[in-house]
Amino acid sequence: MNAPLKGPLLWLAAVVLATANFIAVLDMTIANVSVPTISGALGISSSQGTWVITSYSVAEAIIVPLTGWLAGRFGAVRVFTTAMGMFGAFSALCGLSGSLAMLVFGRIMQGLSGGVLMPLSQMLLLRIFPKDKAPAAMALWAMTTLVAPVLGPILGGWLCDTYSWPVIFFINVPIAIVCAPIALRMLKRYETELVRAPIDTVGLALLVVFVGALQLMLDLGKEHDWFESTEIRALAIVAVIGFAAFLIWELTERHPIVDLRVFRHRGFTTAVITIALGFGAIFGMNVLTPLWLQSFMGYTATWAGLVTGWSGVLAVLAAPAAGALMAKTDPRRLVFFGLAWLGVVTLARSFLNTDATYWQISGPLIFMGIGLPFFFVPVTALALGNVEEHEMAAAAGLQNFLRTLSGAVATSVVQTVWENTGNEFHADLAGFVDRSGQTAATLAASGLNPDQQRQALDNLLTSQSVMLATNQIMFTVALICVAAAFLIWFAPRPARAVDMTKAGH
Repeated sequence: MNAPLKGPLLWLAAVVLATANFIAVLDMTIANVSVPTISGALGISSSQGTWVITSYSVAEAIIVPLTGWLAGRFGAVRVFTTAMGMFGAFSALCGLSGSLAMLVFGRIMQGLSGGVLMPLSQMLLLRIFPKDKAPAAMALWAMTTLVAPVLGPILGGWLCDTYSWPVIFFINVPIAIVCAPIALRMLKRYETELVRAPIDTVGLALLVVFVGALQLMLDLGKEHDWFESTEIRALAIVAVIGFAAFLIWELTERHPIVDLRVFRHRGFTTAVITIALGFGAIFGMNVLTPLWLQSFMGYTATWAGLVTGWSGVLAVLAAPAAGALMAKTDPRRLVFFGLAWLGVVTLARSFLNTDATYWQISGPLIFMGIGLPFFFVPVTALALGNVEEHEMAAAAGLQNFLRTLSGAVATSVVQTVWENTGNEFHADLAGFVDRSGQTAATLAASGLNPDQQRQALDNLLTSQSVMLATNQIMFTVALICVAAAFLIWFAPRPARAVDMTKAGH
């Protein structure tokens, strides 16, 4: 095995690897606040616009379990540098897109390459750092993973407002052009030995089929009146049958693409369900917030990004404390605190009104950041600490797969529920609007004709209905976070500390 790098070369290589992880994670959220702008530019609905987010997440979810096989079959460094080049190329394609189909294809290919960059950047960081500095390597990787989703909405909003939406994708191109050749030159001596392991092609096909059918069903359901539509019923049947076939095949296959046997560990199962619930709820809420602010509160993409970005301030400051406490206390206590804190703060967000100021919206998000590292860091260690040593790579891949998939599903579900609930509130409130006629009289006195009066009243009703729907979703998210906090106690305390260097792919 080659000796670790030293001095300036070590930190140059570390910056390149951390940058790769950063842009891959950044692109999970950089388009969040830009969805309304992209939707308007391409002439599509806001629900279709969310495909820009979900297509990336689903593609990433599918490729993560394959990373270990790809690294063994072709070499970790070769796969990493190729993925970096592909990420840059398909980022350019996204920026040049003139249609939804072209943009979604580019985002899918971005997700496939970005999903490879994340685990391989972690693994290669641990290879180039001396063993006694492994914690520094993990801290660097974790910091980019933590900061990137927070900066994504801010950077995406600013680029959209200052330049145009394609720039949020074009910024990846020069980074990929610079980093890919540097990484190949500096890291080629750390190339892994090739392993001619067979690939579970049937399992991969079933994974793509059931995940793709599920996501299409969620994305198209609202537009096609859900199960009143033959297409949606067909997609649901394909998803259910594909999932059942996937379970049966993977549990009987000698070399499964996803080792489902790790679910026999109660601690792992409990932890990943907790991750899926907590991450899905938080991710869905983070997608909804900028949509609501831009569509109904008059915020620009930049200001919507600044609002959502506040959650990262205290998260970065609290991360070292969460890491230090992991060595001293039961990780279940930290996870419980983190999720319960997120639930309580989100509950405070469920009582806003349309007159809410910038700081009334941003304030809870600032304090929400405290809970994020206490949830994400210990629950990962808890999941991996409850499986056997030789299962850690498979468990890490499966955990990342379910986390990513939960975010994609939550995005679609939240969008649909938000619009449907808003419509229901609109219908319920319609009979109570201006019964006395005073508002109409005031509008008439201001010079509005009857049609303009009705439009003004409808706009007011829509704004209030959407506000009530937003509050209801925030309340639901708070309940999910609290429920997940109590769920973690079903996991046994891990019998050993986790060596995160063994969790890389």
